[in-house]
Amino acid sequence: MLSSYAILIFLWLSEALCSTFDYIVVGGGTSGLALAVRLAQSHSVAVVEAGTYYEISYPLAKTPGADVLPVGSDPDATSGADWGPSREALDKWAEAVDDPSYAFDNVLPYYQRSAAFTPPNLARRLANATTLYNSSAFDPAGGPLQVSFTDFVQPFSTWVARGMEGIGLPQSSEYNNGELEGYHYCMSTIRPQDQSRSSSQAAFLPGLLPSNLRLYKNALAKRILFDEDKNAVGVEIDKVGISTTLRATREVVVSAGVFQSPQLLMVSGIGPREHLEQHNIPVISELPGVGQGMQDHPFFGPSYRVAVETLTRLANNPEYLVQEYLRWLKQHEGVLSSPIADFLAWEKIPDDLRTGFSEGTRHNLSLFGDGWPEVEYLSGAGYVGNVSDFYYDQPDDGYEYASILAVLTAPTSQGTVTLASDDTWDLPIIDPNWLETESDQQLAVAAFKRVRQAFASDDMNPVVIGEEYDPGPQVQTDKEILDWIRNNVMTLWHPSRTCRMGTPDDRMAVLDSRARVYGVNRLRVVDASSFPFLPPGHPQATCYMLAEKIADDILLTQQELTRTDL
Repeated sequence: MLSSYAILIFLWLSEALCSTFDYIVVGGGTSGLALAVRLAQSHSVAVVEAGTYYEISYPLAKTPGADVLPVGSDPDATSGADWGPSREALDKWAEAVDDPSYAFDNVLPYYQRSAAFTPPNLARRLANATTLYNSSAFDPAGGPLQVSFTDFVQPFSTWVARGMEGIGLPQSSEYNNGELEGYHYCMSTIRPQDQSRSSSQAAFLPGLLPSNLRLYKNALAKRILFDEDKNAVGVEIDKVGISTTLRATREVVVSAGVFQSPQLLMVSGIGPREHLEQHNIPVISELPGVGQGMQDHPFFGPSYRVAVETLTRLANNPEYLVQEYLRWLKQHEGVLSSPIADFLAWEKIPDDLRTGFSEGTRHNLSLFGDGWPEVEYLSGAGYVGNVSDFYYDQPDDGYEYASILAVLTAPTSQGTVTLASDDTWDLPIIDPNWLETESDQQLAVAAFKRVRQAFASDDMNPVVIGEEYDPGPQVQTDKEILDWIRNNVMTLWHPSRTCRMGTPDDRMAVLDSRARVYGVNRLRVVDASSFPFLPPGHPQATCYMLAEKIADDILLTQQELTRTDL
């Protein structure tokens, strides 16, 4: 009788016999699946996906700006939140890559193509959690990704709304129309009918999976293969310990994510020459920007005891957790049907908190422009601390806890992704380098003070119990605040631009505006690593936009080649 392992090998070898495709997409995350499904409407496509698990732990280098370094998360982990960047950010993108097709008005149709919007169910939401929105930001013909507002609203979020009003922020309805500043409840990628997550896998695969798309699950891409003319012609992959080669007759598209897209390029011979030679990797295209210039949205926030139920109860009461899980499973409602942060706000730091900014900080922040918010605030219905383990770190003293999280959306610090070895089984080394610049440090301190202003407002006074719990009122000076932030900073899981777009005269650019890798042919990178910079907002919508836009470009290129051949 064959062993289970032998059966796996037999099935894998049978699958590998069909190994030539028009296109190979490496990575089945947010961008990868959307792009692959669009291409597969008229071409044969292979998707190489490393696994099915949500979390991967990445080794992290020590960073001078922060003292706490989290492990990585799955590429789709923040794909629950759906709104695009500001109009100004996209117009800057067009400018940075010298391609007007990226200007806000030109890419809006690509934002709209993937998403189908459903208005909020006001009969099921809290009466004091009414949200404003502009449905014209969506196309009625869009889809298959489901976008809506969750039925359940964290009770603490209604108090954060009051706090934001108390410190002068207006309510916004145009956050999906290029204007972020103000506050609003979160629009999420969620299926309205059962309050479950609408991810790229759930949205694109079940209903749209074409017969000529083959998904290689639990298959790790080892390297991209090139011919003597530097054309990408295939991908070497490893599954159940057996290596095989998939061939691409037209193009290879890498969508492996911000950490592993640059890793795959480097082990394949594309990247900084000195670093590749350290690992005895032959250089095919010397691109010093691969793995460099990483930007992220770091966050932090003080915590308070509050007179309203939060996730503290869920974390400390297993019986209640089971009860809520069954409630969601059977009735599609309750606290588990909502993200932790279901409310947010955006602003530039007001003048009274800018007095301590240095000339350099003022200059750096001015470069982002008037329509680019510097800080985002998220409602955090629980004790946050350093977020090393949100559920297990909740205080168990009979109180409920809550936080308002401050996120830097105009960061100037840059991190790196480098190789641990020449083998993709060895995960890359990540140095996020948060808070390395003076600008980020001063902005972080001002944002922290702004959160304190909200909690101290008359509007939030009825819900706050006692003094600040963490770090506590004894932390007052800018140095004390910065030291606390450094010990408690966390990523919002928005790393980007490790294979960034740019113009041919930019030596740190890895891609042109069509996501094509410089120095080689028939190879593109399409995911958040492709961004020329990290825009404000959350990147999920922009990852879908980029996938839709580049899919169109690939198909148009193929049509032109076909006409030329005729």
